Amino acid sequence: MKGSERPLSEAYDVALLDLDGVVYVGRRPVPAAAESLAKARAAGQRLAFVTNNASRTPSAVAALLTEVGVPAEAEDVVTSAQAAARLLAERLPAGSEVLVVGGMGLRHALYQQGLRPVSTASRRPAAVVQGYHPDLGYGLLSEGAQAVSMGALFVGSNGDLTIPGGEGPPHPGNGALLRVISSATGVEPVVTGKPERPLHQESILRTGAERPLVVGDRLDTDIEGAFNGGADSLLVFTGVTGRLQALTAPPHRRPTYLAPDLSGLLVPHPETVREGGAHRCGGWTAQRDGGTFALSGSGDPYDGLRALASAAWESEEPPPAEAFTEALETLSL
Repeated sequence: MKGSERPLSEAYDVALLDLDGVVYVGRRPVPAAAESLAKARAAGQRLAFVTNNASRTPSAVAALLTEVGVPAEAEDVVTSAQAAARLLAERLPAGSEVLVVGGMGLRHALYQQGLRPVSTASRRPAAVVQGYHPDLGYGLLSEGAQAVSMGALFVGSNGDLTIPGGEGPPHPGNGALLRVISSATGVEPVVTGKPERPLHQESILRTGAERPLVVGDRLDTDIEGAFNGGADSLLVFTGVTGRLQALTAPPHRRPTYLAPDLSGLLVPHPETVREGGAHRCGGWTAQRDGGTFALSGSGDPYDGLRALASAAWESEEPPPAEAFTEALETLSL
């Protein structure tokens, strides 16, 4: 973990923000998100909204952001569909036909890159690109499988196995749907969304970021994607990841900073200091005591969580969940 003497909104020129679970959940705003992002912008930080969702166009995403209190333009949005379209444009001749197994988000992105979306394998398309869409049916999946079997390049916008299910359990995501074509053809797709590098690179290209900060709620997409792209990251606890999951994360899924929500952009982050076998942050001290982690002190509970993370992440091997039971009870988070 790092410390930052300045608020993160001043230390990083662009915040690359995940959406669902960070800015909104479904169509409901996340508490403190709109106010925090307005203050980050006022401090001079530019915002880009980076999503694995390929079903919506950037304009549609910007409209939803504005609806939940975060004014945005299409140019502020970076999607996995755009990353997929760029990858295809780099590999195919201009004007090539691409079979779209997905929605308008993918079609719009392909048009922008000078490629021609089609819907049938009989066109002998040069590639197949697949992205999540709630109305995706067997017929289009079958066309995609036929085209891939005939040699078309197979690209997936993202590999998320699940997507948020609102108040209920998660729903199947694009990663699950990709298995239909992959299982039928034996061909694995090239995936462009988080945590793979193409979407991160697309974000950097579109924003011109020199000191980007990836902000997200998921370890396996946002934080791992930042790791793969060589960027610092902020994990917020307004989405799917809990404190215990963060503490037991493997090295490639460990964030640079921790915060309860997007207000974490607006404050300095204290450094964790190792003294002997103890890790100190603010008024808290954490250290390994046999098979568990002991925590003592007082003050901001997130400083205690940072001290715990520093102690836990000293090892490449993630500690077992039960090692943190008493320490987390001490923090009362």
